[in-house]
Amino acid sequence: MTTATTEIHGIIAYPVTPFTSNGEDIDTGKLAALVEQLVATGAHAIAPLGSTGESAYLTEAEFDTVVDTTVGVVNGRVPVIVGASDLTTANTIRRGKYAQRAGADALMILPVSYWKLTDREIARHYASVAAAVDLPIMAYNNPATSGVDMSPELLVRMFTDIDNVAMVKESTGDLSRVQRIKELTGGALPFYNGSNPLVLDALTEGAAGWCTAAPNLRPQPCLDLYTAVRDGELSRAREIYDDLAPLLRFIVAGGLPTTVKAGLELLGVSVGDPRAPLLALDEAGRTELKTLLAVA
Repeated sequence: MTTATTEIHGIIAYPVTPFTSNGEDIDTGKLAALVEQLVATGAHAIAPLGSTGESAYLTEAEFDTVVDTTVGVVNGRVPVIVGASDLTTANTIRRGKYAQRAGADALMILPVSYWKLTDREIARHYASVAAAVDLPIMAYNNPATSGVDMSPELLVRMFTDIDNVAMVKESTGDLSRVQRIKELTGGALPFYNGSNPLVLDALTEGAAGWCTAAPNLRPQPCLDLYTAVRDGELSRAREIYDDLAPLLRFIVAGGLPTTVKAGLELLGVSVGDPRAPLLALDEAGRTELKTLLAVA
């Protein structure tokens, strides 16, 4: 493994994938600028090609372009965790191998399937990817987007049985799940919060980091929240969270690519619309988001 999981902590920022005005190509210049801004404002890691990055709507050539651009811009300053998820095990392996060759530090893998997967099938999927790459793998549980729900028991079993499965990102918003993971492993399995509205509780519970698209719009409060919890300043953390919470709830409810791209445009950074079938944020949503950003 190229990066110890102990180095992956704090604010793990998810950049959007900018498209050109016609939506047909990735705007690598704008992607590079976004990634640079996230690193410059203090993100502890960068995670391209998750839900925020519209990875499900990219061709393989576009996927590779995002990987190359991101890794090149970051240039080793912080870890890069590439979302390598795909419908098939074979293409998940292809993406993982490409990310490893490009210089990524870890992979994030969400099991995605048309058919409901059994625990045996999920474990085989992760084991097959792990056997093909040398990078640590963050098992990503987000049934709202993937349709696949991994229990704490399954996640812990894969952590025990599969060498490269080294971290868990929990996005269900159910605090009892991370508590169960801690209980089953004695805290040996690092877990990361992927549910924006749950972030304060998850960090207080011991999450190693917060995987979030929010730093695209409000980087400093995200960093301040993590630091306050880490330093035991929980009343300060609560104040920061209460300030952030309306924005966090809005961007999740409206869909991260749609809302974050609209927010960036409102802040003067045009990154194109999300790719169909996703649509740009409607006028009512833009008005509400503009108010949230203005209040901030």
